Amino acid sequence: MEYFHDHFRQTWNTLYTAASRGKRPEGMSIKQFLKTGLQFCEHLHMHHGIEEMHIFPVLARKMPAFRKELELLTQHRQIHTGLDQFQAYLQDCASGDRELRMTELKDLMDSFGAVLWTHLSDEVEQLGAENMRKYWTPAEMKIMPM
Repeated sequence: MEYFHDHFRQTWNTLYTAASRGKRPEGMSIKQFLKTGLQFCEHLHMHHGIEEMHIFPVLARKMPAFRKELELLTQHRQIHTGLDQFQAYLQDCASGDRELRMTELKDLMDSFGAVLWTHLSDEVEQLGAENMRKYWTPAEMKIMPM
């Protein structure tokens, strides 16, 4: 899980640094920048979809943090509220319907950034070996769908 989350952090940092500085990374075209942002959105949507459909239901059998009413799924909903607006903005920019303005991009990222970063850490902590051993036997962990 840490591998995927590190990729999200790295891509976020590329996008957020550019939005904060008001300019794209050196050597990155507008088209490449927008594609990077849109891929970030698509990958995060897919990642959370897989977790919610295939992984969280298994973990929720024994781990309270993965039950629907609790924090990790609530974080998903909070992230996706901002992520959906961010994605729509990037799509509008990519299609030429809007001009890319880094201040607007930063404001959109700020709307869900804190919960995203908290979530990336919380989930990895919940799935760490020490915590998993509290709920699962080694044999059970070997047959998990991840």
